[in-house]
Amino acid sequence: MIIILGLFIILGIALILYMVKEAFLNHVVTHVMTFEDFPASFGAVSIFFISDIHKRLISDEIINAVKGKSDIVLIGGDLTEKKVPFERVKQNLEKLKQVGPVYFVWGNNDYETDFRKLDAILLDSGIKVLDNTAAIFESKNGEKLSLLGVDEVGQGRDRLDLALLDAEDKSFKILASHYPDIIDKILPEHNIRLVLSGHTHGGQIHIFGYSPFKKGKVEKLDNTTLLISNGYGTTGVPLRLGAPAQCHLITIKKG
Repeated sequence: MIIILGLFIILGIALILYMVKEAFLNHVVTHVMTFEDFPASFGAVSIFFISDIHKRLISDEIINAVKGKSDIVLIGGDLTEKKVPFERVKQNLEKLKQVGPVYFVWGNNDYETDFRKLDAILLDSGIKVLDNTAAIFESKNGEKLSLLGVDEVGQGRDRLDLALLDAEDKSFKILASHYPDIIDKILPEHNIRLVLSGHTHGGQIHIFGYSPFKKGKVEKLDNTTLLISNGYGTTGVPLRLGAPAQCHLITIKKG
């Protein structure tokens, strides 16, 4: 009986250590996405996408892995959460700025903090906040790409209609939303080709393969292509099982 109990304790400790390891991985998932209507004059555009940072300090291993490979950086919400010191937020922003120009969409946990102070930090750091707005990129021959972002969906702050008005109508459109549920509001005529999201943490902990949320994935839908990230940080317990921490280097080109 004592031997069996000892084995259970050892297995329990091993499982906890494994869950900690999955929670603090520094893994960049690479994606190459091709679209027939992507403007050829852009060649290829690369986006470093990181969501749900929460309490973590971004590792230099991540920064070094993507530096020089990304055209822009996109933070997919939950940059921080309640009780995370703003000094850590500033450190993370400075790290991300080494990779490229940084864009940000609000997540639910960002609003748990002093969000006005967070907004000021983002402004002072030169971060472009996509709060129901769009950033327009133009190639040398006049073709355009629009990066749209909606505000926090869970509290009804999102206005996809305003973001679309801010975008170029005939441009190639990429939408950033912390919540993947934004796809329910996307119509075929919006012509949004790619949605980048997080929020779910990929379920974070899967018991016997089950969790309230599915693991992060890329899914081709009728009206768009959706990427849901497992996210970089954790909420609640700093553990993961079956949904390891991740961020993404996404290369988009014509094909």
